[in-house]
Amino acid sequence: MTQQQTQSTAFGKPGIEPRWTQGNKDGVGTAKAISSRVWFTLSNGILNEVYYPTIDRPQIRDLQYLITDGSSFLHQEQRHLYTTTERISPHVLGYRIVNSDPEGRYTITKEIIADPQDSCILQHTHLTGNPQTLEKLRLYAICSPHLGVGGGNDSAQVVDVAGVKILTAYQDDKWLAMAATVPFTRLSCGYVSESDGWTDLADNLQMDWEFQQAQGGNIAITSEIDPKKHHKFTLGLAFASRLHDAVTTLLLSLDIPFAEKKAFYINQWNSVCQDRLPLEQVCGDGGNLYCSSFSLLLAHEDKIYPGAMIASLSIPWGEVHGDEQQGGYHLVWPRDMVNSVTALLAAGHRATALEALIYLAASQQADGGFAQNFWINGEPYWTGVQLDEVAFPMLLAWQLYRHNALRQFDPYEMVMRATKYLIHHGPATQQERWEEASGYSPSTLASNIAALICAATYARERGDEDTARFIEDYADFLESHLEAWTVTTEGTLVPEIKRHYIRINPVDIHNPQPNEDPNQKMLAIANRPPGSQWQFPAKEIVDAGFLELVRYGIRQPSDRLIVDSLQVVDKILKVDTPLGACWHRYNHDSYGQRPDGGPFLTYGKGRAWPLLTAERGQYELAAGHDVQPFIQAMEAFASDTGMLPEQIWDEPDCPDSHLYCGRSTGSAMPLAWAHAEYIKLLRSVQDGKVFGWIPEVANRYSEHKKPTQFLEIWKFNRQIRTIKQGYTMRIQALARFCLHWSNDNWQTIQNTQSTATSIDIEFVDITIASQQPSCIDFTFFWTDSQNWENRNYQVAFVD
Repeated sequence: MTQQQTQSTAFGKPGIEPRWTQGNKDGVGTAKAISSRVWFTLSNGILNEVYYPTIDRPQIRDLQYLITDGSSFLHQEQRHLYTTTERISPHVLGYRIVNSDPEGRYTITKEIIADPQDSCILQHTHLTGNPQTLEKLRLYAICSPHLGVGGGNDSAQVVDVAGVKILTAYQDDKWLAMAATVPFTRLSCGYVSESDGWTDLADNLQMDWEFQQAQGGNIAITSEIDPKKHHKFTLGLAFASRLHDAVTTLLLSLDIPFAEKKAFYINQWNSVCQDRLPLEQVCGDGGNLYCSSFSLLLAHEDKIYPGAMIASLSIPWGEVHGDEQQGGYHLVWPRDMVNSVTALLAAGHRATALEALIYLAASQQADGGFAQNFWINGEPYWTGVQLDEVAFPMLLAWQLYRHNALRQFDPYEMVMRATKYLIHHGPATQQERWEEASGYSPSTLASNIAALICAATYARERGDEDTARFIEDYADFLESHLEAWTVTTEGTLVPEIKRHYIRINPVDIHNPQPNEDPNQKMLAIANRPPGSQWQFPAKEIVDAGFLELVRYGIRQPSDRLIVDSLQVVDKILKVDTPLGACWHRYNHDSYGQRPDGGPFLTYGKGRAWPLLTAERGQYELAAGHDVQPFIQAMEAFASDTGMLPEQIWDEPDCPDSHLYCGRSTGSAMPLAWAHAEYIKLLRSVQDGKVFGWIPEVANRYSEHKKPTQFLEIWKFNRQIRTIKQGYTMRIQALARFCLHWSNDNWQTIQNTQSTATSIDIEFVDITIASQQPSCIDFTFFWTDSQNWENRNYQVAFVD
């Protein structure tokens, strides 16, 4: 039986306000077995966040050793020691860390893995050094729990199991237990910066406090290990929903020699990686980053919800965020997730991509849309509408369909519901792929057009020709408006280039009659520093999102407008680092490390994103240019352990803040999306064409461009006021209607019954003759409810 030690209670409740830890990781790991439901991250030579029981639930802030000789120094591993980290094998997400005393007196070597069968982190430790120093050393393990995705209300206690004293922490139904293969000589529970182990030792280099419990606060648990008796040992950190399960898991995991656990762990990862495609032949680093990227993407999948993949096992700039930061990047974004599993598909791994599609189908909302992001269980976190995130699951379904990888799963209904959502809610998106602006986005429109053509082809192959034509008509409508909506004719960024794509034409999705001229709008930029300009002419804000038009096949890489727009992007956004070229998201971006090197907190300065280098490489391949510089840059941007960051520092080195040009900032590392783009780039090079290029899209728009259909669409969220003579006006609604209309100021009246579609959108087409009178007036009689719209609408004709 577990006996709880109920002696002294720590003082200083509740401790200081909790904080997370840095977002740039040196390692990410988990076992491949679904029975081991823990994930871990590493930074600066120590273990930090551990996620349990799902990949979106961090449960600790960090675990590290404190080292003292009891008289002259006190070291924290992450602050005071020199550190190196390496993977223990190319495919394996297990790590060897060597932390060395700057004066050469001692070295701590750790190998860190997850138990290959149970929910326990194992840290095998070997202390070496000068015998005289080792004789005096005292070693302490200190862990800061953040159970239940927060550190403000945890409790801790010492328990005794069969004579073994164990440190535990808990909040509600989350329990943590810590012990080692050697006995702890002292144990204590305390409140951070008040009565914890670090505060105790910092006072006089002695562990004077041994508190048996600390209740309801920001706590830390501390244990002493006698290095004079034990130079080698394994420290375990187990998790469960009850105390009994946690200590049982811990003791069972520690009972088997670490060497056996490690061999099992390595075999798991080698087995899952053996069938991937041999893309090393197109790498510039012998396959190092490819190996880590493949394993990292697999590691970002949950084990209770198969197919659910998060954006990153990190909280960007976590050191300045507390319990209010629940989400971090450990959430599902459909865009990031689909890119990740598409990359696995590109590497020859089909199973996870299908799991992801099924998971997305289960996560689809009743109206056919998808939440901006959500917890692993499907509960929305942020609730913005991003139309590209509705299109991406449709594109994934199409990829799996074309790769004959759907097995018994039929995504047709999911695709058709998403199609209805895009047609009903588009063409303007509430948020584009950078999640900060509303309007007409080239990248969003590109994904929507491509997804709709895939859906139409899908419908045609199911024998539904009418629905296929209706969907294609809407895609053609979007494609025919691309330049009018997203290209400025008054460019000023490069004086000789007047026409180029802009980041977004910021129309208000709540205004059904917006001014759609991209030359006339002002764009609000998020995260700007206090007192700085935050509105800019939309025609002067650019990004490279338009390259999705090329990647899907909507535009040729040689298209004059694409080429000119790239010249503008390169002048405004390109950064040449010592490691290779990289690009900012858009000009005046303020999401990133501050100019002085400080962390982003409500404002900062946007930095260069490596994933944009990989996206550019895919364009250059399509254009027939040399791609190796882009592959080599991506490999150079990666850490020694094969982690690609979200952002890199793009200014002169700032050693005081540990920022170096071309290296990671304090945002997220690894970013799954960046690893995905790297793998897709490798596969594209091997194939000689962009992976993700869609033949049906290219055939329709860029290779054998069909004659332009002069179609304009009126619907309740986009009520056009004018239409050119010679066009067809399509009026759409979500319910059956009779269009009551006149083209002679109600002198004569026509009634036209709407045409139904299988996606529950009704429409009426009216052809505007070249000699038509000045306008059309119309209203709706709603057939099912038998009532009038009680409002008239008018569309004027223009030459």
